[in-house]
Amino acid sequence: MQRILWGVWGAGLLGLAACMDSAMPEPGDGRALYGDYCAGCHGAAGRGDGPLAAGMTPPPADLTLIAARHGGALPRAQVMSTIDGYSRVHPDGPGMPEFGALLQGDLVPYDSGDGTLTPTPRRLVALLEYLETLQVEG
Repeated sequence: MQRILWGVWGAGLLGLAACMDSAMPEPGDGRALYGDYCAGCHGAAGRGDGPLAAGMTPPPADLTLIAARHGGALPRAQVMSTIDGYSRVHPDGPGMPEFGALLQGDLVPYDSGDGTLTPTPRRLVALLEYLETLQVEG
């Protein structure tokens, strides 16, 4: 019985792997997505000073300090959850819009920090990788 379960599990894993494109996003992909979806509020440099930020309550976060606020490491899973709308700081009030539907598409295997490769939308990974380049020491 255990051999059958391992066989079913292995076949499922192979099927999932066959559906994913293993090529990671190009460096410029995340920058372009950031410009399209984030810069209006967070600013071109990610400091929360975009053209739409004036008068926003709460103001857009300074994205350059995410890692500094978390002991020097970018909390990848938390950032991805915030971007796609899975976790919200202000669930019933104003705040960042959900971008999950806009970032769907091809999947890539991505380790968000827990040691497990998880099928993740390529565009979400590209955006996260770009956000990592914006980090400064706090």
